[in-house]
Amino acid sequence: MAQALHLARSGLWTTDPNPRVGCVLSVGRTVVGRGGHRAAGEPHAEVLALREAGARARGATAYVTLEPCSHTGRTPPCADALIEAGVAEVVIAMTDPDPRVSGRGLERLRASGIQVRAGLMAEEARELNIGFVSRHERGRPWLRVKLAVSLDGLTAGPDGRSQWITGPAARADGQRWRARASAIMTGIGTVLADDPRLDVRLDGVERQPLRIIVDSQGRLPQQARLLDCGGAVRVASAGPAPWQRESVVWRQLPADANARIDFDALMAWLAEMELNEVHVEAGPTLAGALMAAGLVDELLVYQAPVLIGRGSPMMALPGMENFDQRLHLELIEQRCLGVDQRLRLRPSTRADVHRG
Repeated sequence: MAQALHLARSGLWTTDPNPRVGCVLSVGRTVVGRGGHRAAGEPHAEVLALREAGARARGATAYVTLEPCSHTGRTPPCADALIEAGVAEVVIAMTDPDPRVSGRGLERLRASGIQVRAGLMAEEARELNIGFVSRHERGRPWLRVKLAVSLDGLTAGPDGRSQWITGPAARADGQRWRARASAIMTGIGTVLADDPRLDVRLDGVERQPLRIIVDSQGRLPQQARLLDCGGAVRVASAGPAPWQRESVVWRQLPADANARIDFDALMAWLAEMELNEVHVEAGPTLAGALMAAGLVDELLVYQAPVLIGRGSPMMALPGMENFDQRLHLELIEQRCLGVDQRLRLRPSTRADVHRG
């Protein structure tokens, strides 16, 4: 299963909106077939592994990171392919959260006399497809907010400058997180202040994530750099489109009491577009509002050993008026990148954290 997960990770940047899936076929300790899903519309991992195995698949055990599909989409059902190949056993890491599949693939395998086991390395498989799981279980994508901050927690200086707080290693790592995302989202304030490209600048990248701008008043300039970097742009606005362009789609969404885009409507729209992971690079207003609304699933904080003194905070958290309202986070991972460090954090689910 560890090999299958490794194969699944080969599609980390390319399978969207499909899940990342790997498959290994073995007879005893001998591996006879391997496959990793590459992209939507291309053969699934099980089919690739079966092709490599050929006749050796009969009587083999298939280790698959996600329950084999049982419905016909862009490709035929993988459960049927495993049955026709004559495998004796299928071991999966986790069931598919997609209601079109969930449990049905396993039922079809068992009905054909194939032994089925589930749950091997389930947590690792779930982490690999955390956005796909979120979209199907919660009806919204996984939101990961990226922040580059100084040691005193500022994202820009008093003059508004923020390039560059962190060094080359941290910035390159941030590009890799962009590459795995379904979309990169920011607010209109960041666009007007920094004119970012919001694209992935890595060698070998074939797919540019969608760019999403939260722009309640329709202020996106037609000369913004992100419009000329290739790839599609989607704009969430509270009013009609102020201008039209082939690569830009405006979506009018309801506004809240503060005349800002309603977050429930925004999340529903992101799910409608089949976005699994949304990488947020925004200023303190949007980042803070998402955090206060309980919509941030993960923080990716790059901290540089510099002091700025005065400037923009990481987040503006509305409604936080006293110390007891502080938000607790759990450290998932800590890594040094050159002179900087990267912290991966998630909102704490522990009731006892930092009490007393």
